Amino acid sequence: MNPRVLKRFVIICGISTFVMFTVWMLIKSFRDRPPGDYETQICDQRLKDKLWDEAIEQANIALEKNPKHRGAMMCRALVFINKKEYVDATKELTALIEFLNKTLQDDDLTGKGTLAAAYANRGIIKDRKEQYEEALKDYIKALEVDHEAVAGPGLGHKIIYMINKPSSVRDRAQYIHEQLQLPPEKRLLKLPEADAEQRMHKPGKL
Repeated sequence: MNPRVLKRFVIICGISTFVMFTVWMLIKSFRDRPPGDYETQICDQRLKDKLWDEAIEQANIALEKNPKHRGAMMCRALVFINKKEYVDATKELTALIEFLNKTLQDDDLTGKGTLAAAYANRGIIKDRKEQYEEALKDYIKALEVDHEAVAGPGLGHKIIYMINKPSSVRDRAQYIHEQLQLPPEKRLLKLPEADAEQRMHKPGKL
């Protein structure tokens, strides 16, 4: 057999094997995903694109497939927050917090991050509604559960939003605590510029 033909045949076989293995792994990965994962991923993408209605639609589909999909619950809550529908957002976050507190395992790091984010986001809602004592309680819970998950935006987030010193849950909690120690007439709890820099929290993987 011609060596060139044989070499070409071996190369083609190798490439074909690699391609088929990759396709098989992708199919297996997609097939083995928990119900609602794919729609939650789409919800997260639509959330980033500020396509609220499409994001909600995908989250609802995910929750139809898996009523307790924590990523879908978080994504839907974030849509409500961005639409300033705070009553619906609070209900969603409270349901997520209650669910996670009942089911969370000690070794579930993603779950802890989700729970911390849920407390932090509910605290932000209460903060915006000037319910400062209640907001502080949620901020403290978020830090107790997973302080790293709510440490504040990373470098990429700072660049995107042009924030030099972004607000973090810890900073805001400390500020509220300090202000609440003062007489009511001396408190300054509403800081429009600083409040505008607060960003919603979600775990790295919904």
